[in-house]
Amino acid sequence: MIKIKTPKTLNNKANNLVYKELKNAIKDGSKLSVISAYFTMYAYYELKDELDKIDDMRLLFTQPSFLDEEDKEVREYFINNENDIFGNDYEIRLRNEMNQSPVSKLCSNWIKDKVEVKSFKKPNTAQPRMINVENSTDENISIQGTVDFTTDGLGLTPSDREDLNTCLYGDLSLANQLVFNSIWDNPDTVVDIKEDLLKQLSRMYEENSPEFIYFVTMYNIFYNYLDELDEEKIVKTRTGFKDTKIWNKLYKFQKDAVYGVINKIENYNGCILADSVGLGKTFTALAVIKYYELRNDRVLVLVPKKLRDNWTIYTINDKRNIFADDRFNYDVLNHTDLSRESGMSGNIDLKTINWSNYDLIVIDESHNFRNNPARKNHKTRYEKLMEDIIKEGVETKVLMLSATPVNNRMTDIKNQIGFITEDNDDALEHIGIKSISSTLKEAQRTFNQWSTLESDERTIETFTELADPNYFKLLDTLTLARSRKHIEKYYNIKDIGDFPNRLDPINIHSQIDNQDKFPQIEEINNKI
Repeated sequence: MIKIKTPKTLNNKANNLVYKELKNAIKDGSKLSVISAYFTMYAYYELKDELDKIDDMRLLFTQPSFLDEEDKEVREYFINNENDIFGNDYEIRLRNEMNQSPVSKLCSNWIKDKVEVKSFKKPNTAQPRMINVENSTDENISIQGTVDFTTDGLGLTPSDREDLNTCLYGDLSLANQLVFNSIWDNPDTVVDIKEDLLKQLSRMYEENSPEFIYFVTMYNIFYNYLDELDEEKIVKTRTGFKDTKIWNKLYKFQKDAVYGVINKIENYNGCILADSVGLGKTFTALAVIKYYELRNDRVLVLVPKKLRDNWTIYTINDKRNIFADDRFNYDVLNHTDLSRESGMSGNIDLKTINWSNYDLIVIDESHNFRNNPARKNHKTRYEKLMEDIIKEGVETKVLMLSATPVNNRMTDIKNQIGFITEDNDDALEHIGIKSISSTLKEAQRTFNQWSTLESDERTIETFTELADPNYFKLLDTLTLARSRKHIEKYYNIKDIGDFPNRLDPINIHSQIDNQDKFPQIEEINNKI
């Protein structure tokens, strides 16, 4: 009578450890079949004596791994730690031993000689993990459940994992082997990725040039911003946007501003365009407006009354409208119209206008909204804009134009940022800014401290050193500001033409007393 060994539960606690079963089961000439979500070179290294004895191993990743995504640029200096091959969070002690290079080299040679590697083409979350050990002596085992080919998944290092695995022995393990074979041999389901895995491992032990190390460092600092360099990912050109007159009227620096503004609007729901006077903020904003109009968004432009004609001209059938072919269709209202309940503003009836139905609000001279003075009997313009237009109805994006978004205090820009975040103080927590108001308060405190310094110490560099980095992160995230010097430095000025020279002011003293009979001001003051 053949005695069948009773199945065993392995939870990687106490003595119920996966790696101990593997050490007992792996013999000279063993064949391993592994399905795992993860694989680390340290798991190989800790079981090196046993794994070096096997004939071969088949490793199958449960998730698509090391596969090129469609339309994704190849990043030459990207060291991929996909599937934690260079160590996971539970292997910090092993990584701190600073032996990644020799370990990765040993692991790479072992994979070249004895391992085949495949991956599922598509995510397959229902697929359980398993490790099958097949021996010629029929001393086979199959471990199935939550097991992963990592030091924590094998029970080699402590972790907070709640593992639950079943270990089957002898003939009981054959069914799992058959299941594995059916998946492994199906080209519609899995794809070979051995060369891709080896390529990534080689990055860790190759002798790399200083230039490569530099670019790897720069990549890892700025990789979150790489998509901002891809114009096609920012602007959907299929809308015909780049065929419009306004787009082709812009200079290169203005087109870059359009990309930057749209990117910030799409990612953070708004932007403050704070380019210096004379850099064409109106044309830049018109291009942004046309982009969203081509996406069927309804646009409202809020302007000071004196600037109304600067904007309405591009919406009417008029010889002065150089963008008539673009057929702009945005509404234009005055800042003061926010205080009115009825009457006409141009051809818009303020009594019946649907304030909450605008997808994009463009606010010219947005610094006019830097204050929000309390009113007892009616809403302020700020409250009207925030509550009835931005917060109410459809989701509203905001573009603000101002050469001076900060006038006296940091609260000036805080109130404008409030339009973008809908007054949500932790709206940027996902980028590391826990509180917008606290960040600006700290910046104000720093500015007050900086302003008391001696004039020779009161420099931009000094303020930069004193200020909280989160302040600059906040500005970089939600604002776009360039000066004439910036444009002259980073763009071909020949394509733009020279900026006009600023002349020194001329003081004119008017002669009001030709007969010299008017008494001196000091004398008049004393008599008064």
